[in-house]
Amino acid sequence: MAGHHVLGKREGFVTIAGPLSRKKEKPVEKAFAKIIEEIGEDLSRDGLVDTPKRAAKAFEFITRGYRQSVDEVVNNALFDSDANEMVVVSDIELYSLCEHHLLPFIGKCHVAYIPNGKVLGLSKVARIVDIYARRLQIQEGLTTQIANTVQEVTGAEGVAVIIEARHMCMMMRGVEKQNSVMRTSAMLGVFKENQATRAEFMALINKR
Repeated sequence: MAGHHVLGKREGFVTIAGPLSRKKEKPVEKAFAKIIEEIGEDLSRDGLVDTPKRAAKAFEFITRGYRQSVDEVVNNALFDSDANEMVVVSDIELYSLCEHHLLPFIGKCHVAYIPNGKVLGLSKVARIVDIYARRLQIQEGLTTQIANTVQEVTGAEGVAVIIEARHMCMMMRGVEKQNSVMRTSAMLGVFKENQATRAEFMALINKR
């Protein structure tokens, strides 16, 4: 019985299924398949048969920030504290996708804030970075989003964020400059108003 398979037997009868059908492709899988075909590749060759599925799964993972919320990630990890000195979390690894070319940029983020009666769980700072990094971004916007979110969550007297990153869109295409690094900053509250506070932050992250 070509094109059919046996599901099982019941009361002496053989139950027959309809023609075997391929699992329905997700729209993102179809899109990757189309791109691969458009560049002239053969989707039927061994190395590419499952590539659209794998690429779709990878893309879903690296853009998972769209399916996360700040409340979910912070999870009430905000604690009363009398601390009023600068809190710095440096060298937070990040990667994101440039929204202009869908190519990665990879680097690190430094975050500081001056508590105002509340401190944020240490890992939550890194998780806030990830929420926004795992979206299509430009580095300037990513820097501002992280700073604004830390400010909103903590009610801090000030927040500072610096990101240093290498962009594949400059390294793999266009001007092809392999050693260029982009640095962006966002300063809020006392970090913006007080030069000495900014200088202390810069000294702390440059001491590494």
